[in-house]
Amino acid sequence: MPSKLAEIVDEFAAAPRDVVLEMLLEYADVVPPLPAGVDRAELEQVPECQTAFFLRAEVSPDRTVTTIFDCPPEAPTTRAFAGILAEGLAGASAEEVLAVPDDLYQRMGLAQAISPLRVRGGNAILARLKRQVREQIS
Repeated sequence: MPSKLAEIVDEFAAAPRDVVLEMLLEYADVVPPLPAGVDRAELEQVPECQTAFFLRAEVSPDRTVTTIFDCPPEAPTTRAFAGILAEGLAGASAEEVLAVPDDLYQRMGLAQAISPLRVRGGNAILARLKRQVREQIS
């Protein structure tokens, strides 16, 4: 797992339960807008999310992964999942992305702070991102 993402996971895991949701929502503002020239139709939808959520992982020739997310501002929890991944995976290699544990959000303590349905959506985002990376490096 990339060191930046590991730091985020550790911060959440160590935080008192009453501030975890507040910490999570701070990441909703980290998601950048779609890059110029990228259309939502070019992204994969994550139907497990309660809101319209789209993503794409791009693996460059040096195996660095770039993530692209599209999620409406009216879905702050889902945007926060994307924000955590955008920040935590910035500059990560394909191997580092694939090494992210599938139970990332549970390790962060989010399963106790948000609904199981939202955690399921976050897990689906990570799973699709990792699948796209695997497909591009194989």
